[in-house]
Amino acid sequence: MALSRHLSSMLSSDPFALLESCQKAIKWILLTHQGKPIQRCWINHPYGEEELTCLEEELLPAVEAMLARVAEIDQKLEAAYQAECDQIQPGIERQGESLLGFAPVR
Repeated sequence: MALSRHLSSMLSSDPFALLESCQKAIKWILLTHQGKPIQRCWINHPYGEEELTCLEEELLPAVEAMLARVAEIDQKLEAAYQAECDQIQPGIERQGESLLGFAPVR
């Protein structure tokens, strides 16, 4: 499967986008291959009901747990960044006032 240039550049700049793409692909496979075997390129035996069940019950939840953990880490980073900005903002406003010689209208 060839990736579009946009998708390829996005995945190289955000590796977690690849993980999310894999999650969507697994869901698509499970949805579109219900009851049908999936041929694998490197083995002679296709994925049957048992292997598809493993994807659904083991692999998909593991990917979802990783994405949830990434989201938690992102939220923590965003909160730390926002706290830092909130701490710096008053000083920037005071510095702007002294440079302008008056307080900006709010």
